[in-house]
Amino acid sequence: MDTLMLGRWQFGITTVYHFLFVPLTIGLAFLVALMQTIYYRTENEVYDQMTRFFGRLFVILFTLGVVTGIVQEFQFGMNWSEYSRFVGDIFGIPLAIEALAAFFLESTFLGLWLFGRDRLPRWLHIISIWCVSIGTLISAYWILVANAWMQVPVGYHLVNGRAELTDFVAVFLNERVLAQYQHVVTGALITGGFFVLGISAWHLMTGMNTALFSRAARIALIVTGVSAIAAATTGHSQAQYTARTQPMKLAAMEGLWNSEQPASFSLFAIQDEANRSGSRELNLPYLLSVLGYNNLTAKVEGMKDLQAQYEQTYGAGVYIPPVTLVYWSFRIMVGLGMLFILVSLIGFILWWRGTLDFVRWFHRVLMVMMFLPLAANTAGWLVTEIGRQPWVVFGLLKTANGVSTSVDSISVWISMLVFTLLYGVLAVVGGILIYRFARPKPDGQLLPGEENAHAY
Repeated sequence: MDTLMLGRWQFGITTVYHFLFVPLTIGLAFLVALMQTIYYRTENEVYDQMTRFFGRLFVILFTLGVVTGIVQEFQFGMNWSEYSRFVGDIFGIPLAIEALAAFFLESTFLGLWLFGRDRLPRWLHIISIWCVSIGTLISAYWILVANAWMQVPVGYHLVNGRAELTDFVAVFLNERVLAQYQHVVTGALITGGFFVLGISAWHLMTGMNTALFSRAARIALIVTGVSAIAAATTGHSQAQYTARTQPMKLAAMEGLWNSEQPASFSLFAIQDEANRSGSRELNLPYLLSVLGYNNLTAKVEGMKDLQAQYEQTYGAGVYIPPVTLVYWSFRIMVGLGMLFILVSLIGFILWWRGTLDFVRWFHRVLMVMMFLPLAANTAGWLVTEIGRQPWVVFGLLKTANGVSTSVDSISVWISMLVFTLLYGVLAVVGGILIYRFARPKPDGQLLPGEENAHAY
């Protein structure tokens, strides 16, 4: 593989790995803050134990997220220096603000929360964990500001082959961010919610600490159920924005080679990218027109027509992304989203019947479900990033022109192998720590090796 392909593989591997922790920590931070607030209001020691238990898991995941995220910025200078030169004046600002404001906010207040339990007033201790949660949300927003500019560039002008900032407010309030942020946050709450549900189901199956994990499951079920429905509505809004600004991405998501009016939603199709066609299709009439434009008879342009338009606008080249990967990633994301709603609904029914704590088959389902939001988040990221190809900055800079020209393929191979090995070690260490602190234990022994019941 050449430097371009290796650089893309390396960035993809490290980003997918890092993105496993981002939504999980956002969702879990919110749930831990909610648990501690309930304890503060009720004085029920069960919620205190719950906060400490899931707070310990949050700290482990947060640490892994920080370590894996650092590598992301290295690559901009290592493998993508031409991209960095082009967008540095714009891209560097949200990254710097994210690091200086949001990340420091998270880290500072996490330290206060961890070590200030018996030293800070209770109200200030609760504010600390809420500041951690708010910090994760602010951090996510600034990262999405940077990503949104790659998707829909605004507030800039070109000077000597570089994009320079002209309107910070336009970048900060990019309509793409506003459409994407809601969907990312609801996805994060689903991820954190199913994590708590899965751990709680594991304990309920063994009959240990049932008073704690029965309540934890109900808190997580409410957050997950509401967020799952919200994710569907925010996803619909994002699809409509994509139809207006990146119609090629929408067409690839649907495997739509030829324009249709009205357009059908594809449930299943075999994509033949070489011949630019699909086969063995199963469609739902009119639904794509509704998805894209809230109109039963709206026209949705196909990839062939868009390819011709892009050639006239940008010159000769292939502007169709890897359709098969985008098409199936979108279906994985949507399919899992529907599954999240269904499982949440079953959970509410069992709760209403008073059997949520005793239905073992549902507990086993929840133990599997805790991993599926990670797959849905990854699939969504693949749709967003690969669906934009061949552009690294849509309409301005192609991915092939963003790679470093002075780095050879051997160097990229070495760094990719080192990063992959490092991430593998971190995965093993993280897995062992999560298992050690999350596994069922006898009542009163929730945190192994903890002699002081009030210590984190």
